[in-house]
Amino acid sequence: MATPDRKLRILMLHGFTQSGHSFEIKTKALKKSLDKHFPPAPKPGHLKHYTGGLELVYPTAPIRLDAHDVVPSGSNATQADSRRGEQVEESESYGWWRRKGDSEPYTYEGMERGFETVASTLLEQGPFDGVLGFSQGGAAAGMVASLLEPGRREAFEAAQAKGGMRYPDSFVKDSGYIEEVVHPQMKFAVSYSGFGASTNDLYQAFYEPKIGTPMLHVIGSVDTVVSEERSLSGKPYVAALVAFIREVLGEDGMAGTGSKGGKTEERVEDMDVPF
Repeated sequence: MATPDRKLRILMLHGFTQSGHSFEIKTKALKKSLDKHFPPAPKPGHLKHYTGGLELVYPTAPIRLDAHDVVPSGSNATQADSRRGEQVEESESYGWWRRKGDSEPYTYEGMERGFETVASTLLEQGPFDGVLGFSQGGAAAGMVASLLEPGRREAFEAAQAKGGMRYPDSFVKDSGYIEEVVHPQMKFAVSYSGFGASTNDLYQAFYEPKIGTPMLHVIGSVDTVVSEERSLSGKPYVAALVAFIREVLGEDGMAGTGSKGGKTEERVEDMDVPF
């Protein structure tokens, strides 16, 4: 039975050189579309177990960036790089970590700080049903989903014995009787234009064993430049996201109507979408 006015709550993780506020602005169209698909009851199409509608939460990463974080060193910098560096200096630009190294395997400086911010958001503003991220935030979304899965701490402990990364202390809380993870497992995760699993052995516990949380990866085609706003709020992308969320929540049908306009919503794997 649904909790009265329970909302579908999604943690939104911005990309590199963004902030929670700028990501919220960029996803206004997405939020408007999702509000239409997941309205509060008694509007047609509301989720049976989330009668309060939708809520998106936008934390800001803790690492303040400067021009050196985006402009290549030496003679490799272009005029476009320099302009981007100036924009970063003039704006509120943040990251969940800094990537170090000229090629794989990269290391991620400050990752612990990034996870501390996420953990604080989970504790203070949770619980959440899912996590969605763009670019660096897309990679972080997969990592957060992984960290919250049963058995993942043990995987990190085994990997740490071989030189791997320690399970983040910020994701563990002491309830007085037993240490437990700060938040229940996510029901789903979504990565827009997120990079793949790191090849650095330091981080393999995020991905081995494989992430079990249902996850949607949205990647633009290799021969088309897709803007961030388009990839997040374009009609085919939203349709795929909505179908995915309904499917993982077990709410493929439309509450109160059984269907929308007499049509059954497509399963996400059956949809013709440009990614």
